[in-house]
Amino acid sequence: MKKIELEVVALSHSITQTHSYAVVLGEVNGLRRLPIVIGGFEAQAIAVALEKMNPSRPLTHDLMKNFMTAFSIDLHEIIISDLQEGIFFSKLVCSSDHDTIEIDSRTSDAIALAVRFGCPIYTYEHILGNAGIVMDEKNQAPVDESAEVIGAAVTGSADDDLKNMSVEELNKLLNEVLESEDYMRAIAIRDELNSRKRQ
Repeated sequence: MKKIELEVVALSHSITQTHSYAVVLGEVNGLRRLPIVIGGFEAQAIAVALEKMNPSRPLTHDLMKNFMTAFSIDLHEIIISDLQEGIFFSKLVCSSDHDTIEIDSRTSDAIALAVRFGCPIYTYEHILGNAGIVMDEKNQAPVDESAEVIGAAVTGSADDDLKNMSVEELNKLLNEVLESEDYMRAIAIRDELNSRKRQ
């Protein structure tokens, strides 16, 4: 089967499932998007890698990458290989000096590792055809899209609270959330600070 390359285009709250997120994968050189519902921990793991943040202690996916690197195991690609009853199945394609193997993985974990290794993400036509969303030519999502794309993992009043804080208060809060390892909130605070610098 021909593989279709995808890239991470957004991380968002899931409208369909409370307290869940969606990672939105986009077809490279195409208009289709593949939203995948993931948990909060996995969303944070992907966000930390996308934002190139350096946690004070390695997260689980950082540990996995360090372990693989220490034993000369390379992650070449991940393949979102199946979709059954709304659940995505993935494989890690890894190699060492002696062998290349495919390892079953949860899709959220596979994406978190792919972002860390900088390796490509692939799927197959039947999966993108069944679960994908077609964007229009202006790259606009249809109104009934299942994931609401937002710039940060805080919404509504929490986002308004950041806008009402001084730069000094934001910097203090940023240090506090980094100490408590709340990286999703840290990204939102950092984005607010950056938007003020641009003004």
